[in-house]
Amino acid sequence: MTHAVRYRDLLTTNVEAMIDDLRRLVHVETPSDRPDLLRAGLADIEDYVTTRLGAPSRRQRHDGGARGDVLDLTWEGTAPGAVLCLVHYDTVWPEGTVDDWPLTRDGDILTGPGVLDMKAGLVQTVWMLLVLREVGEPHPAVRLLLTGDEEIGSSVGRPHIEAAAADALVTLIPEPSAAGDVKLQRKGMVFADLQVHGVESHAGLDPDAGASAITELAALIPQINALADRERETTVNVGVIRGGSGRNVVAGVASCEVDIRIQDPAEEDRMVAALEALTVTDPRCSLEVIVERNRPPMNPTAHSQGLLTLLRTAAADLDETVDSRAVGGASDGNFVSALGLPVIDGIGGIGAGPHARHEHITVKGLSRQTALMAAVAEQLGAAHR
Repeated sequence: MTHAVRYRDLLTTNVEAMIDDLRRLVHVETPSDRPDLLRAGLADIEDYVTTRLGAPSRRQRHDGGARGDVLDLTWEGTAPGAVLCLVHYDTVWPEGTVDDWPLTRDGDILTGPGVLDMKAGLVQTVWMLLVLREVGEPHPAVRLLLTGDEEIGSSVGRPHIEAAAADALVTLIPEPSAAGDVKLQRKGMVFADLQVHGVESHAGLDPDAGASAITELAALIPQINALADRERETTVNVGVIRGGSGRNVVAGVASCEVDIRIQDPAEEDRMVAALEALTVTDPRCSLEVIVERNRPPMNPTAHSQGLLTLLRTAAADLDETVDSRAVGGASDGNFVSALGLPVIDGIGGIGAGPHARHEHITVKGLSRQTALMAAVAEQLGAAHR
């Protein structure tokens, strides 16, 4: 048995304060591509968490440049070890979105930009520690790592995530849940940017003098799509195409952006090699291919199955159930899982619509998910006393 019911009851009693906290965070706009807003937003976020939890016993802020700083805060526990809570504070929503879409409540539904992905996760982390302290059950230290570039690839956040996770009993990632279930299997991601350079000419007066970059790129796209392998759960999407300068100009430049999702780790090497081997047929044209191995896949491990047992124990105390899901999206949890380290991903808000205008969470889910996080920390504290 855990104190999950007591945690939930405390959270339910304080749910209006949790909603006020969430409103504050949603109204702090932190789009990934605005370093000025990320900087200001992180200062506001730090003020919020330290006001709620007190000064941390350990604080480090790492310069992230244009991609937002990384803030690493730890509050001591009453049992050995530490639980790492990994939260990204950047969102996909541009400045000004909140002006006509503030946090709004309609019964059990809370909607607003970034409310699900993932500012609810930060509120959950803060209140997890608050209820652990209130109940007084021994618990590990809580380490909060805030990153500002998850939505655009985590190139700054990744090394800090991997270093912090290495020392943790578990990494809890309050990313959006799958209708209350956690995500123990995620796709990995490979990105590719292709640019073809051709020769411009007048399409009417001198068409043969030109070499169309668009024509060459169009011939490459079926080859790229053919790399998909449904049996291995590898998908390919050419999501953006650009090219040419005018209807009557043989195109001198054309480019495309490719998104590849993989479940089998071996597929990463196959896809990278195939993309880098692409060639154009017209010798007057040239091709540049830039490939980024963005995230490795997350697959179930012995660690994840053991952690799912802890979650199920806590859920049973609440007379509820928790299962695990496989999803096509990726998160920073992919980095942790690929290192063979324990991680629970998708323990955040219950809702729908991340990155969409119907983004929302449920109020009831806010209490439930936070109680589950606290109960996991409690069980880890008991196991390591």
